[in-house]
Amino acid sequence: MSTIDWANLGFGYMKTDFNVRCYYRNGKWGEIEASDSEYIPLHIAATALHYGQEAFEGLKAFRGKDGQIRIFRLEDNALRMQSSSRGILMAEVPVDIFSNAVKKAVKLNERFVPPYGSGAALYIRPLLIGSGPQVGVRPAEEYLFLVFVTPVGPYFKAGFKPTPVMVTREFDRAAPQGTGNIKVGGNYAASLRAGVKAHALGYSAVLYLDPKEKKYIDECGPANFYGIKNNCYITPASSSILPSITNKSLMQLAEDMGLTIERRRVSFEELATFEEAGQCGTAAVISPIERIDDADNGTSFVYSKDGEPGPVSKNLYQKLRAIQYGDDVDPYGWITIVD
Repeated sequence: MSTIDWANLGFGYMKTDFNVRCYYRNGKWGEIEASDSEYIPLHIAATALHYGQEAFEGLKAFRGKDGQIRIFRLEDNALRMQSSSRGILMAEVPVDIFSNAVKKAVKLNERFVPPYGSGAALYIRPLLIGSGPQVGVRPAEEYLFLVFVTPVGPYFKAGFKPTPVMVTREFDRAAPQGTGNIKVGGNYAASLRAGVKAHALGYSAVLYLDPKEKKYIDECGPANFYGIKNNCYITPASSSILPSITNKSLMQLAEDMGLTIERRRVSFEELATFEEAGQCGTAAVISPIERIDDADNGTSFVYSKDGEPGPVSKNLYQKLRAIQYGDDVDPYGWITIVD
C-alpha cells in the first residue's frame, strides 16, 4: 500500500478489498460471507428505507510496534448493537457472529491496517438494516448485517488539539424518551443542520442541551462530553445520550489515575467551573475543547488559552492510545488480537 499517505489520511471512506455479510431469514442467522462488491441488493420496500430500521457501530483496529493487529473493545460494540436492535425491534446479531464478522473483515483487509507510528487506524463499520419489505409501520422479517472497513486519520483536522464548540438551543439531536441512547442513523440525520451551521461558523462541533428543559448539558454531536474540575471527571447522565464506549473507557482510566468519577446531570451554569473539557468517542478518542461559545447570551467558557490540551485530558488520551496500540499493558481485557 505504498500509494497511501498514511500520515496524512483524513477521516473518510476509502475502498478496501472485501466486506463481510450475514443474512437473517426465516427466523435465523445464516453464514458469514465475504464480498468484494461495494453495493448491496435491496428491496424497494425494505424497512431500512422507509421506517428507519437501521443501526450501526464504529470501532477501530490498530497495528502495534510488534506488528500485531489489535481491535479495541469488540464485545462492547456487539452488545451495544444488540441494545440498538432492541430499541427499534430488529433481530439481534449474536455476539459470536458480530465478533467473527469483524475479525474476518479486518483479516481480509489486513493490508489496509495503517503502520505503527502513522497516527492512523483501520475504522470498522458494522451495519444492521431491515432488508425485508413492508408497507405499513412494523418490523421487517429479514435483516442484513454487514461489516466494512476503511483506513482513517484523525476525525477532527486539528487532531489532538483544542477546538472551539458552540452551544445550540435551536436544534435537538434526539427526544428525551426517543432513540438518543441507541446508535441509529436517525440521530445523526437530526444533527446535520446544526453541525453544518457550526462548521460554517468555524466550530468543530455543537454542544446540545437537554431537549426537554434546555437547562442541562447533553452531548456534542458526534461525541460524549466530559469536564474536569477538582480532580473529578464529570460526564452528563441523560436518557438521550448515547453510552460511549470511549467515555466508559476514559472513566475507568480516570478512576485508576485517582480521579473521582461523576456521571450525573450537569447544569449549563456548571460549564463556568470546569478546568478542562472535551469531546470523546471512537472517531476522535478525545478532542479537547478550547472554548464553548453561547451566542444566545454572548458568553464564552474558555478551557485552553495556549492552544494546548489540559494535563488530565492529555494523560487520559496518551494512556488510552498506548493500550490501543499495545504500547502499554491491557489489564481490562479491552483488546482482541487478530490472529
